[in-house]
Amino acid sequence: MIINWHRNVTGDQRGAAAVELTLLVPALLLVLGLLVAGGRLWFARTTVNEAAQTAARAASLARSATAAAAAGQDAGSQSLGTAGLRCSSTSISISTAAFAVPVGTPSTVTSTILCLVDFSDVFLPGWPGSIQLAGHGSAALDTYRSRVGGFMISEDLSSANSGGG
Repeated sequence: MIINWHRNVTGDQRGAAAVELTLLVPALLLVLGLLVAGGRLWFARTTVNEAAQTAARAASLARSATAAAAAGQDAGSQSLGTAGLRCSSTSISISTAAFAVPVGTPSTVTSTILCLVDFSDVFLPGWPGSIQLAGHGSAALDTYRSRVGGFMISEDLSSANSGGG
């Protein structure tokens, strides 16, 4: 009896590529999805920080604490809307205590923006949950410019920022 030790190697590999593809495609799609989600989350965090910096800069250019608070809140809201970030609730705080500092003393106007972003806007449509993003900004107040007043104004703009459009 003769035993054939040399089998047809190509005949044993039938369907192997399909099995490999079936196993690899879901893993590759998951990795791609995580990369996209990470990029969108990075964009949202960067947008909130940029809006806070814009708000602080706008507030530092005003002539009084009241005008600074209004200008900062307006600039922060516009910056979030322009970037297209939809916050389910937004809180913009502008610290104008720098306006109470005597002329000739360096001082800084600060801002904080809190934005509650739904995961469905950041990751995938229909994804449950949300994340609160915080951005902080500061801008120097002109040392030798006259100043009027100084206090902190915080306004809760819940659902006021419904996105750019």
